[in-house]
Amino acid sequence: MSSSEPTFSTPSIEQQQAAEIQRLRSRISELEARLVEVEDWANRAVGAAQERLYWLDRWRLDLNQLMERPGASELRAAVRAVRAVYRALVKLRRSLRSEA
Repeated sequence: MSSSEPTFSTPSIEQQQAAEIQRLRSRISELEARLVEVEDWANRAVGAAQERLYWLDRWRLDLNQLMERPGASELRAAVRAVRAVYRALVKLRRSLRSEA
């Protein structure tokens, strides 16, 4: 082997461990940031649910009892149909705007 040839050395065990520790610390930071995002989303969802529940309680509405009444399934079907028509109109409006 001549002195002009490059020598390639493998990283030492300490260097490999340091690199692995750094990689794991980076991953932990990413996961902690993601956890904060998920906690924020969950807190907003719980807050919205509590607000809806507050108004149902205030108006003394029991949705389970209300949905057991005659005609409730028909009402739900009608609401779904109206919602489907509304969504189709919104989609059509957006597609017309994007073409213009």
